[in-house]
Amino acid sequence: MNMSITLNTGIELPSIGFGVFQTPPEVTATSVAAALATGYRHIDTAAAYLNEREVGEGIRRSGLDRSEVFIESKVWISDYGYDETLHAFEKSSKKLGVEQIDLFILHQPLPSEFDKTIAAYHALERLLADDLVRAIGVSNFMPEHLSALLERAEVVPAVNQVELHPYFSQPDVRAADAASSILTQAWSPIGGITFYRGGGHSTLEDPVILEVAKPHGKTAAQVMLRWHVQQGRSAIPKSVRPERISENFDVFDFELSSHELASIDALDTGARGGPEPDAITLESFGRPIPEA
Repeated sequence: MNMSITLNTGIELPSIGFGVFQTPPEVTATSVAAALATGYRHIDTAAAYLNEREVGEGIRRSGLDRSEVFIESKVWISDYGYDETLHAFEKSSKKLGVEQIDLFILHQPLPSEFDKTIAAYHALERLLADDLVRAIGVSNFMPEHLSALLERAEVVPAVNQVELHPYFSQPDVRAADAASSILTQAWSPIGGITFYRGGGHSTLEDPVILEVAKPHGKTAAQVMLRWHVQQGRSAIPKSVRPERISENFDVFDFELSSHELASIDALDTGARGGPEPDAITLESFGRPIPEA
């Protein structure tokens, strides 16, 4: 049974979500339906993943009532600006086939054009006021981006989704989030980014993590997801393989000791696998998001 986390808005978010980053559209619906059949009730997508339509199809295929599935999506930087972001919601909701999105977040800060980021966030606040979304948030915001946003925002973000795994655990971001009652949500929660792109050591083969896993009869991936859950984070693992989808959800029947949690904490290298948030510009990362 999935544990849930109460957001600063009072709504509940299932702690383990199912991610579809880089999942090809042709297998997305099947993967989402498989995840929901396994027990996941939180699906995380984004306009920039170009698979929102198939996420909606997978949810409908599951036969679950809309109220049983927590849907999270993200606005891409090309759609920042007040009116543009309101339209981004229209595109996402139509593709997903839903009238209301549970959690709608900004995909990146845009430090070189932060006014656009602020205008986009004000649009999220409007969507929240109009009950078109149930919670709003941000992604890949570092403490300086967060404090600049909070100075001009009316609503504190409910979530900040960032790269977070044992090799890059971002204690400064977690502290900044916690100081404002913002939930830290982990993308690449089992460090997939450390081995998908070649080079570096795989977290799945880390001797410390494997040593922690052994007495529990669990895999390295399950131990990492449990590490997130026990420390109060939301985690978004992704897979298209049914056995892995199931394995990643089977993390609610064991508990890590404080010593085991600390040994995983100690693996932090401070090395980011994804792009530097300050390097994100419209020139280098902008691309049009198709209409619904």
